Amino acid sequence: MRRTPHGPTRPTPQRRAVATGALVAVTALLAVGVQAGTGAAASPQGTPAARPGPHVAPLAGALPAKLSPSQRAELIREANATTAATARQLHLGAKEKLVVKDVERDADGTTHTRYDRTYAGLPVLGGDLVVHTAKGGAVKGTTKATRSALALASTTAKVAPTAAAAKAVSAAKSLGSARTAADRAPRKVVWAADGTPRLAWETVVGGLQDDGTPNRLHVITDATTGARIFQYQGIETGIGNSQYSGKVTIGTSGSAPNFTMTDTTRGNHKTYNLNHGSSGTGSLFTDADDTWGDGTTNNPQTAGVDAAYGAQETWDYYKNVHGRTGIKGDGVGAYSRVHYGNGYVNAFWDDGCFCMTYGDGQNDSRPLTALDVAGHEMSHGVTAATAGLEYSGESGGLNEGTSDIFGTAVEFYANNPSDPGDYLIGEKIDINGDGTPLRYMDKPSKDGSSADYWSSDVGNLDVHYSSGVANHFFYLLSEGSGAKDINGVHYDSPTYDNLPVPGIGRTNAEKVWFKALSQYMNANTDYAGARTATLQAAADLFGQGSATYNTVANTWAAVNVGSRVGDGGDSVYENNTKVAIPDAGAAITSPISVSRSGKAPSGLKVTVDITHSYRGDLVIDLVAPDGTAYRLKNSNSGDSAADVKATYTVNASAKAAGGTWKLRVRDVYAGDSGTLNGWKLTF
Repeated sequence: MRRTPHGPTRPTPQRRAVATGALVAVTALLAVGVQAGTGAAASPQGTPAARPGPHVAPLAGALPAKLSPSQRAELIREANATTAATARQLHLGAKEKLVVKDVERDADGTTHTRYDRTYAGLPVLGGDLVVHTAKGGAVKGTTKATRSALALASTTAKVAPTAAAAKAVSAAKSLGSARTAADRAPRKVVWAADGTPRLAWETVVGGLQDDGTPNRLHVITDATTGARIFQYQGIETGIGNSQYSGKVTIGTSGSAPNFTMTDTTRGNHKTYNLNHGSSGTGSLFTDADDTWGDGTTNNPQTAGVDAAYGAQETWDYYKNVHGRTGIKGDGVGAYSRVHYGNGYVNAFWDDGCFCMTYGDGQNDSRPLTALDVAGHEMSHGVTAATAGLEYSGESGGLNEGTSDIFGTAVEFYANNPSDPGDYLIGEKIDINGDGTPLRYMDKPSKDGSSADYWSSDVGNLDVHYSSGVANHFFYLLSEGSGAKDINGVHYDSPTYDNLPVPGIGRTNAEKVWFKALSQYMNANTDYAGARTATLQAAADLFGQGSATYNTVANTWAAVNVGSRVGDGGDSVYENNTKVAIPDAGAAITSPISVSRSGKAPSGLKVTVDITHSYRGDLVIDLVAPDGTAYRLKNSNSGDSAADVKATYTVNASAKAAGGTWKLRVRDVYAGDSGTLNGWKLTF
C-alpha cells in the first residue's frame, strides 16, 4: 500500500492542506448517487426522535467467512495464478497486468479479489479494482477506481527525476516539514486517480513534520510537464494496571523473572518503550512477576499496558466480528511503541513499519493510549490493506471516519466498565485540557470545526474535519436521530432535512461499513461513492429494496448525500455504477435486479441521473424483464440543455415486478458525449 501510517488527531493549522494522519495535533485529536445541495446547512433544531428501526439479522451467506491465514494465503495463491486470464476477461490492454492485493470470501462462497494494476511494468496509482466472483466461478461484477482506458503515448519522461524530487521537497517545506529530504529516488508511475491517465513521478519525502510526527509526504509530479498533480501524507495518524481501562489481562510470554510484553496468541504483537526517542523500536517491555504498571504515568509500563490492551481488543474485534485475523488478514501482528518524543500530543499508524506509535501528551502526563485511539490507529492499517483510501480530499475524510467508526466499535466490543462504549472520540485523553472529547459522532460540529453534512467544499477541509460526515452517518445509522442516552452519555443527533431516521443498530451498521470498505470502496471513493458502496453492502446483507437497505439510503440523505427513498412503504432499487455513453454509438444498458412478487405498479417511478453536454441527443427507455420497452425520453435536436436528472412515471401494472429491469440509453447524434451516473426504480 502506498500510503502507510495515519492518525486520529486534528492537525495544526500549518498542515491544513495535507493531513498528517496522526492521532491528534497539539490542540486537537484523531482530530450513492447525486450529491444534493451545495452548502453545509446549519444544524436543524427540534429534530424529532425517530422510532427505532427493525434490527433484522443480515443474510448469513453475505457475511465474511472466517478464513485462517493459511486459507487466505491459498486464495491469494490461486488468484495470482490466474491474473493473466482475469485481465483478458476484463478486457484490459496488452500492456496492463494485475497484481493481487487482498482476497475476501463470503460465507456463501462469493470471492472478492482486490487487484492493483501495472501498465508497461509501471505501477498504476488509482488503477485498483475488485472482482466479485460467485462460488461457481462466474464473475458477478467489478468495482473499479477508474473506468478510463489506460493508454499512454510514451513511457519516457520529459522531466528528470531530480527535478520532481526538488518539487516534492519544496512542497514538504511549505507545510513546515523539518529535516526534509526525499526518502528515496522518485519512482515512475502512471497516475490514473483523477480519470486522466498520465505518466508521473512519485516522490516520498521523509524527515519530520512540524509537530515532530514522522513525515511520509507522497508528491505526484507530471513527468511530461513538471506540474504537481497531487500529494498526500502517508503517516495516518499478563495482568496490567492501565491508566484508562483499569486492571486488565494482557497477552505476555516468558517466565519469571523474564516476562516480555509479547502476545503470542495475537500474531506475536510486541510493545516497546521508546523512552522519549523518535526512531527505532527502543526496548521491549520486560517484567519479573508478570504484573505490569501501576495505573499512573510514574511507571512507564502503564502506557505499555494500555497500548497492548488496545492492540489485543482491536485484534479480537476484527477476528471475532469480521473474520479478519490480523490487520492484513494474514495472522501477523503489528507492534506498538510508547513514550515517543517529549510532550508529543499525538499517535500514529505507520504502514511502513507496520506499527503503532503513541506520544505522552502535554507535559508527558496524558499518553494517547486510550482504547478508542488504539482501535482508530490500527484501523488505518486495515483501510490501507483493503480499500486504500487516499489520505486527501473526500477519500481522506472517509479514511479518518473509518478509523473513528472502528475505534468506536472496538470500544463497544471491549465492554470495559472503566471505559464503556460511546460515540465520543478521545474522551479519555483530555486533549483539549477541559475534559471534552476530541470529536463527537452524533453532531460533529460540536468540536467547532467538523462537518455535520456533506457540501461541495467538504473535500477542501482537513481530513479530520471532513470525516464528520462519515461519523455522523454511522451514528445515525446505528442509533437513529433525536435525543437519547446511551451508557450514561446524552446524544441529540439532527438531520440535514429535519426528517427522522430510525437506525438499524450498531452491530448491523458495523457489518455494512466493513463490507463496503473491504469489498466495494477503492482508493478514490468519495462520499457519493461511499453511499453506493454501503448500499451494495446492504443489498448483499439484507436484500435490495429491504427496509434496512432503504434506511441506509435515507441515512445518507440525512447527512446530505443523495436523496431519500422508500418513505411511505415504497421499495427502492438502484444501480449507481457509472457507464460511459458513446457519442453517436450503440445503446448502453444498466440492469437492476428486483426481488419482488406480484405485479409492478401503475405508477412505477424511474429516476435517471445522466451527465451529458447536449441532452437532446439522448433516447432513454425502460426495459421490463420480459423485454417490453417503455419510452421515457425521445431525442430532440433542438434541446441544447445539459444533463438529464429526472423522475419518470410508467404504468407497468401489466408486468411482473420481479426480474431484471434495464435502463437503455442511446446517443443518436454526433458531437457530444456523456455518462449514466445511476438510476433507480421506486415501487
